[in-house]
Amino acid sequence: MLKLPGLIDPHVHVREPGGTHKEDWDTATQAALAGGVTTILAMPNTRPPIFDEATLNLALDAAKQKARCDYGQYVGAGPDNADIVASLAPKAAGLKMYLDSTFGELRLDDMTLWMPHFINFPKSAPIVLHSESRTMAAGILFAAVYDRPVHIAHISLKEEILLIKAAKERGIKVTCEVCPHHLFLTKDSPPPLPSPKSIGFGGGGRKEVRPRLATQEDVDALWANMDVIDCFATDHAPHTVEEKDSENPPPGFPGLETLLPLLLTAVSESRLTIDEIIQKSVVNPRKIFNLPEQPETWIEVDETTEYEIKAAEQFTRCGWTPFEGGKVKGKVRKVVLRGKTAFEDGKVLAKQGYGRNVR
Repeated sequence: MLKLPGLIDPHVHVREPGGTHKEDWDTATQAALAGGVTTILAMPNTRPPIFDEATLNLALDAAKQKARCDYGQYVGAGPDNADIVASLAPKAAGLKMYLDSTFGELRLDDMTLWMPHFINFPKSAPIVLHSESRTMAAGILFAAVYDRPVHIAHISLKEEILLIKAAKERGIKVTCEVCPHHLFLTKDSPPPLPSPKSIGFGGGGRKEVRPRLATQEDVDALWANMDVIDCFATDHAPHTVEEKDSENPPPGFPGLETLLPLLLTAVSESRLTIDEIIQKSVVNPRKIFNLPEQPETWIEVDETTEYEIKAAEQFTRCGWTPFEGGKVKGKVRKVVLRGKTAFEDGKVLAKQGYGRNVR
C-alpha cells in the first residue's frame, strides 16, 4: 500500500449556491475524499456569484454545515467590487478573475477593469486567472507591471506553456496548473463507453469544456514541459447527464474522483513520478495558496489494482464522467483526515461539517 499526503485541489466548482441539483458541498467533498483529496478550493461563479461579503458568508455557511473535507472559497472579481473583495482577502481562498467570457457580476469586459484588482488585492493573497491564449499573455503582463504573483488556471495549449516558461525564466511571478482532461484527452479522443441515455462523448455535449480540448501537439507540449507546471487541478465542473446531452450543453467535466487514478496510471507508464504528484498536488498548492498543514492526514493507495472507471460508482451527483470505461491503475483505499478515518474501502465515513475552513 502506497501512503501519500492528502491531496489539494485548488480548482473545484461546488455548484452551491444555485446549482445543487448537480453538486453541493456535501457531494463535492464526498467525491474529493473518494479521490484522495483532503482540501478543495471552491470557485465563485455560482448563482448568485460569490463577489461580496453577503455571498461569501452564504457559501461559507453552507460549507460549514456540509463539507466533509477541508475547504476554502474564492471571491470573484467584478467590474466595481475591487475594494470589497480586497477587504475580504483574509477570509477567501483567493481572488478569481475571469479574463475570458463569463456572465453577470463577474464579467470584466476590458483591461481597465482589471487594474483596480491588481492594485488593491493584497500581494500576499492569490490571484487566479481564467485566461486563455492572448488574454493569458495580458494577464502575465499585468503580473509584471504590478509586480505581484498570478496563478494561471487550467492551461491547455502549447503556446501557453511556452510563454509561461519564458515568463518564469525572466523572473515574472507566475504559476500555473493543468487539468487531467487536458493531459489525457484531445479534441479527437474517441468516446468512452456511452450510457444508454448518452449521445456519445465523441459527438456531443459531453465533450464541451473550457478551455476546449486541444490537439495532440498541445498535449505533447504539456507533458514535455511538466517541470514548468506547478499544480495539478481538476477544474471539477459537474453538470447533469440531461444538461450535457441537451441541445445547449454547458461546458465542464467532473474530475475529483479520477484525478489520482489517472496520475498513478501515468506513473505506472513512467510518464510521471510519485514525487511529481506530491510536489504538484500538495507542496506547491500549499505554498502558492498559503494553506495550513493538515496534521495526521494521509491517504493509502493500492498501486497494483487495475479497474475501469465507472460513473455509477462515483459520489459526484452529476452521474457521468468523460473517462467512463477508461482503464486505470491505482485505487484509493483509505483517507485519514486530522487523525480520523474519513474514507475507507469505498465508503465515506467523515460526517457533514467535519471539514474545516482553511482561512
